[in-house]
Formats: sequence, C-alpha cells, structure tokens
Amino acid sequence: MMMKDGGRRGWIAWATALALLMSVPGAWAQDAAKPPANEPKPTMTVYGFAMIDIGQNFKQIDPNWSDTMRVSKLPSYADQFGQDNSTFAGVRQSRFGVKASTPTAMGELKTQFEFELFGTGVDAGQTTFRLRHAYGELGQIGAGQTWSPFMDPDVFPNSLEYWGPTGMVFFRNVQVRWMPLKGDSNLTLALERPGASGDAGVLADRIEIQNIKGRTPLPDFTGAYASGGKWGYVRIAGALRKINWDDMLADQYNLSGSAVGWGLNFSSNLKPGPKDVIRLQVVYGKGIENYMNDAPVDIGIVANPGNAVTPILGKPIPILGTVIFLDHTWNDQWSSTVGYSRTDIDNTEGQTPDAYKSGQYALFNVLYTPVPNAMMGGEFQWGRRTNFSDGFKSDGYKIQFSFKYNFSYKLGG
Repeated sequence: MMMKDGGRRGWIAWATALALLMSVPGAWAQDAAKPPANEPKPTMTVYGFAMIDIGQNFKQIDPNWSDTMRVSKLPSYADQFGQDNSTFAGVRQSRFGVKASTPTAMGELKTQFEFELFGTGVDAGQTTFRLRHAYGELGQIGAGQTWSPFMDPDVFPNSLEYWGPTGMVFFRNVQVRWMPLKGDSNLTLALERPGASGDAGVLADRIEIQNIKGRTPLPDFTGAYASGGKWGYVRIAGALRKINWDDMLADQYNLSGSAVGWGLNFSSNLKPGPKDVIRLQVVYGKGIENYMNDAPVDIGIVANPGNAVTPILGKPIPILGTVIFLDHTWNDQWSSTVGYSRTDIDNTEGQTPDAYKSGQYALFNVLYTPVPNAMMGGEFQWGRRTNFSDGFKSDGYKIQFSFKYNFSYKLGG
C-alpha cells in the first residue's frame, strides 16, 4: 500500500519549517558581502554522456532489469523468469544536464536540471526520460529534487553497473534544505517529500484489509554532518518519519495504525594514498526501506493476540546495509574497482515465506581511458537473493562491457 501525502497538519508543518528557515539571520545572504572589483559573471554548463552497455546474464533476472544487478529482481522461486543465459544491450545510462551559476546580491544562485534514459516504476525496462535533478540553491537555502541528505552519493563506486550496491542508501527526493555550515565540515538539514510502502503478507487476499489506505501526515526530516580533509572524510546522517495507515472498511475490525521510521547512516571516503579511495557505509534503521537502493517495503504485519478489534498490527521493518569498495588508479589510463555490499532485513512474522530477506552484491572491473572524456571497460558482477523462510536463494552472474563518451561545454564566466 503506497503512502500518500498527509492533510492539513502536514502542510502546516511544511509552512512552519519554511518560515523558520527564512527567519534565520543571514540564511539567504550567506555570501552577501560587498562584491569584489572583479565581479563574477553568470555561467552555464551543458554536460552529459552517451553510454552503451552490452553483456551476458549467465543466470535469470527480471527482464525489465536485465541490464542491472538489482538483487531484489533475481528469482524468488525456481525458473521464475524462464531459462538461464541471456544477452542484453542498451543506452539507458546516457545522461544530459545543465548547470548554471548566477551572482546575486545575496550570493551565488546555483541551479541544476538533469535527466537520464533509464526507465523505472511504470516505465521499468524502457529507454525513456527520467528526471534526476531539478534543484536550486541560494546562500544557505536549497529546494527542489536532488540527493537526500540521508544519502552519501560519494559512497557509490566507480562501476559500470547502473543500479549500484544493494546495501547503500540511495534516494533523490523533493526537499527544502538548510545548510548553515559549508566547506570541509558541513551540516545539512532538510524536510523531504514523504512516501512509504507496506506488505500485507500472508493476509494480502483477505477482504478485511483491501480498504486500508496509506497516509504520510508529515514531511520526513533528514540531516547530515560531515568533516573531512586531505585524508578523506567521515559523515553521519539521520532520518525520522511518520507513517500512518487508515482502515476505511466499516466492519467489526479497526486496523488503523501508525509507526515511526528512523535510521542512522555512517559513511566515509578514506584516501590511504594518491591512487586509492576506500568507500564505506553502514546504515541501520526501521521503516527506512524507501531510502535504500534495493529494499522492498517499510511496514510489515504482526499478530496482536487477544485483541478482537485489532488482531494485527503494522510494524516498521528493521534493515541493516553495508558497503565496502576500493577504487584504484593504476596509471593515467587504467583503473579498477572491487567491492562488496549487503542488505539484511529482519522480516516480520506476517510476511510470506518468499519475501525478500537479504541481498549480496559484488563486482570487479578494469576500465581504460585512452583519451580524456572517453572510457571503455569490462566488469564481472555477482548477486544473491535469499528468501525469508522457505530456504530458497538465487544467484546472478553477469559480465558487462561499456563504452562511455562525455561532453561538457561552458558558456559565460
């Protein structure tokens, strides 16, 4: 059941928070000092890349996700997607974007608009436009769609595979953010568009729960603090959210309820030498699957013995995600990435035996950059899906070759 926007209380919360942000002294005028004699000029950069992926799946995977190693899309029972061994090819990773910078009396106005061709949701499997960023920033205030502060985008390894580590927090979301501290040490607080999902599990076909409607009455609250230097950085982020569900069926039961979701995300990039970057992340929380790169649902059901009116309850599902990758540069033209990621879910008792319980993900690649802005390479990928309680697991093995051609052109300045 998908959670929809809340009512008047949610809008009051958004409006109150925005008013508080606007009242912070200097929030909109962080850089409003007297401009230098050499006043900066507006700039606009057009950028992106054309990219082709071609390779072989040696096992089965959902055909809509054949050009990824999305572990939750591996089979949940034998031969779910037919026979093993299939070839894939596509240009869905190709990307186009525009960034602009405009000097103002309140500081630099930054804007970004970016899309790619990788269809998801109702467009899964298609080569179609998909918005990535539509975001603006002035002084300490930013608004639009961009990376959630709960996510650390620098944990993503230098891989060819599109979807990325299964245990990573990965979410671009609509938000209003406040950044009172910038630089090597930085702080970001945000109110984000809420959204969640639930699993009726073994009771999914019962008429008593067909009219339960999800509702998210408040925006999600997220924040992050990072501190770094030449050695890299360390970062801690948090998320807090309210999830409601309403029983709209007039019968002898009242299955309405609510839950609080929360999570903590510890991440880092370490640079032991000039040619190596170690990317690390550990995240734990309950009811935060919506923020994860590859985790199905936020709320599951549990029995409520002795209560004839509310015989079942909703429970935020605990999840643990881990990421460890090494990016190594051999020389000016050759580089490699190797690493592992894992997701572990503490399923609720009411979920079906074939519900997703854990996922593992690993890869190794060799990348070649013969000239600037042109890259080609090969990558081996492995994934494993494990079900909740029926003992079934499935593996994915894949080899992928990619060719990527970047472009960038700056106007003004």
